[in-house]
Amino acid sequence: MLMRIPSLSPPCAGIFFACNNAAAVVATMARVAPGIHAIILAAGQSQRFGRVKLLEPLNGEPLVRHSLNIARSIFHDNSWLVTGHSAEDIEISAGGLASHVLYNPEYAQGIGSSIACGAAACSDRADAIVIMLADQPLISRSHLDNLVHCWTGAADAIVATEFAGVLGPPVLFGREHFAELCALRGDTGAKQLLKAHAGAITRVRFDPAAVDIDTPEDLEKLVSPD
Repeated sequence: MLMRIPSLSPPCAGIFFACNNAAAVVATMARVAPGIHAIILAAGQSQRFGRVKLLEPLNGEPLVRHSLNIARSIFHDNSWLVTGHSAEDIEISAGGLASHVLYNPEYAQGIGSSIACGAAACSDRADAIVIMLADQPLISRSHLDNLVHCWTGAADAIVATEFAGVLGPPVLFGREHFAELCALRGDTGAKQLLKAHAGAITRVRFDPAAVDIDTPEDLEKLVSPD
């Protein structure tokens, strides 16, 4: 889902912490967050890892729980876990952290079908959807806060994570893009949406988003950084 596109709008990083009125921040979260749903993608086959990576331990708990913990802390009952390969084991490891669990029977077709599965399930009740990957364990609550606060509430808005000139997940999509999310297929994810709507994107820089777990070596770097 990562791609390079020109920088067409100013970064919004730090807006959450730049607010001097804590009460205003809390009020904004109360107003905005209930209408935002998070889709956490956990349907992949872990082909490069060689086994089910989301079940691998990191800091004492399965990898899948890291993204779910953060999503639940922000979006509460509006978090949707999309499973596919090894669905039962992943759901057990999730341990009820996801408010909703969806099974994508077409997971082998690629990430696009999993995004479509999640978007179709929650689009009738959401004002915005945040697409997250279950294998990005360094995504923080403060970064998701930034994404939320950089969203203007506009239906055509997109707020994407940026690192080193790359745009990728987590990404927030306003309601106007739901039909396109529901129509995604194949393994390109939401790349085509980011490219087609580049002018609508607000960027939030977060360098740790570059870390996603594709191989055992990727995980080992986090477990033993030295």
